[in-house]
Amino acid sequence: MDRRSFLLATGASAAAFGLPNLAWAAPAKKVFRWVPQADLTLLDPMFTTVAMTQVHAQLVFDTLFGLDEQYQPTPQMAESAKSENDGLLWTITLRDGLKFHDGSPVRAQDAVASIQRWAKKDLMGRSLMQSTESLTALDDKTLQFKLKKPFPLILNALGRQSGNMAAIMPERLAQLPETEAVKEMVGSGPFTFDKDKWVSGSRVVYNKFDGYAPRKEDVKPSFTSGPKIAHVDEVNWHIIPDRATAIAALQANEVDGVEMVDPDFLPILSQDPNIHLVKRSLPTIGVMRLNHLHAPFNNPDIRRAVLSAVNQTEYMTAMNGADFPEYWSDRCGVFVPGSPMDSDAGMEKLTGKRDIEAARKAIKDAGYKGEKVVLLDPVDFPTWHAAALVTADLFKRLGFNVDVQTMDWGTAVQRRNNQEAPENGGWSVAFTGNTGPNNLDPAGHLAMRGNGKQAWFGWPTSERLEQLRLDWFNAPDLETQKKIGREIQLQVFEDVPYIPLGATYPVTALRKPWKDFQPQMSLFYTVNKD
Repeated sequence: MDRRSFLLATGASAAAFGLPNLAWAAPAKKVFRWVPQADLTLLDPMFTTVAMTQVHAQLVFDTLFGLDEQYQPTPQMAESAKSENDGLLWTITLRDGLKFHDGSPVRAQDAVASIQRWAKKDLMGRSLMQSTESLTALDDKTLQFKLKKPFPLILNALGRQSGNMAAIMPERLAQLPETEAVKEMVGSGPFTFDKDKWVSGSRVVYNKFDGYAPRKEDVKPSFTSGPKIAHVDEVNWHIIPDRATAIAALQANEVDGVEMVDPDFLPILSQDPNIHLVKRSLPTIGVMRLNHLHAPFNNPDIRRAVLSAVNQTEYMTAMNGADFPEYWSDRCGVFVPGSPMDSDAGMEKLTGKRDIEAARKAIKDAGYKGEKVVLLDPVDFPTWHAAALVTADLFKRLGFNVDVQTMDWGTAVQRRNNQEAPENGGWSVAFTGNTGPNNLDPAGHLAMRGNGKQAWFGWPTSERLEQLRLDWFNAPDLETQKKIGREIQLQVFEDVPYIPLGATYPVTALRKPWKDFQPQMSLFYTVNKD
């Protein structure tokens, strides 16, 4: 029996005997039963960038602005936004009918406190506040930004749905120290968080908020823009770590959707008439992170030589399998393929002919002295384990002295924060993914930062990348942003803060007749069934 058949057979057996915690999930109410890709452990979307917390926040909280399918900001909690004095004065008015889950009205004072707390954590929020002279509530319905210099992306920042979401919460919660996670979940979103039914590692329950007043435009919701009209009474998350068991539960109609479908299960689900697959529009871009603090990758010539040898097709095939190439892209630069900031600038560095011997010679000529290359291999994370195996083989062919150190994913995440030399417990090469909206632009793109020891693990330094990022924030229009995006990509290929390994588009599986699932992100206020 092959691996795929074994997984499906064992999962089906588990489902046949009844999955744990699923008996409670068939009430008379209209319920959407969901298997998220991981457990929910942190609740505060301003405290962490963890994907599951951001998805949780989409149910409980709302933002002043949403993003449409072209990732442009539109009013959400805001009724209007007025710019004066050449962009130095912004006045935002809240729309009528906004309530928090505790019944209190949403006020401008709540929005001001929430934005101030958010900006202490979020990269784009911090940039906004650095340009801000004052942020005040003029009255209960109106808040005002007075800027020291124009910040053309102010509405984009307030509408961000990734990184640290600019969630609006009551002033009393927003004023808590930003160094501590908020534990009381009082938002103004279309669902409430049922804390009494939350069992970590088992289930999460959200109830429709009857006091939510959606926008009144007669338009179809698009990403996080437009009316948020909940079509279900409850959203129940079932935490099922074993992917085969989750798929078996979906096939047995014990759950309605599975957020993340591994490639092993695509063949059988694609043939199931009761299931339809949703290709997510925002991929995870694989990241090979090189340690810039220590030899050999503190040498930019060696980093560029490695870039010249990386074959994205090999990585994507190893990480995703070859059977469903429509769910991955091996022509991926810095930004999401096909998105506004995507370009062909310098792409020959990734897509040109791969010449291992030339790269090997370039590494030697750059002064490589045989230093040990410590490669972190998270064996319990199939995607990054596959990337590690491909890299170990490639680096040996390039002449590196490779030391593959196997560990679990949790240990790898902790180890990658160690700035010591590889021989003293540090590392040389690690792997991760830049997820979802973070790949759309420089705002939340941690991998392209060049701010040294304050940067993401790997700690690259590039004054040019940092300046281009600031220039992008100050760009007056989309065309200027695109031009700067091209320059950023060229600079990434020059400095090599990381190497993109390709784009993998997550696949979600839903039972029919559930429909209208937003492909950009796991949102639950549009999903419904006939």
